Amino acid sequence: MAKAPGLKEKRAASLLRELISEALGTLNDELLQGLTVTDVDVKRGLYDAVVYIDESIYTEEEKREILRHLKRAAPVLQGYCLEASGWFKCPKFHFKFDDRLKKQQEIEELFAKIREENGSGR
Repeated sequence: MAKAPGLKEKRAASLLRELISEALGTLNDELLQGLTVTDVDVKRGLYDAVVYIDESIYTEEEKREILRHLKRAAPVLQGYCLEASGWFKCPKFHFKFDDRLKKQQEIEELFAKIREENGSGR
């Protein structure tokens, strides 16, 4: 069973979410400057961090291109976070698009459909 994140991990994740957003804005890459970091999940004793990016306005092709750019920019982003945080080391970043909002909307639509069907069947 996976261990729930402790206070240290939660604090680190919160700080990283802020710092990564700032760092993205400083890059000379228009594709990355407008990205929204929705969450950061710190893992393995601060060795790894999954950075979730809002996917709502991007096509699949744009997402692939963004992930390529993020992979190349990761060392710069990590350096920015390291300097700004004063930490001894920075977690390795892994980028993913956050589909939780999309899934939540799909569930809400399903419940609305069920309510509609139950209401009209009486």
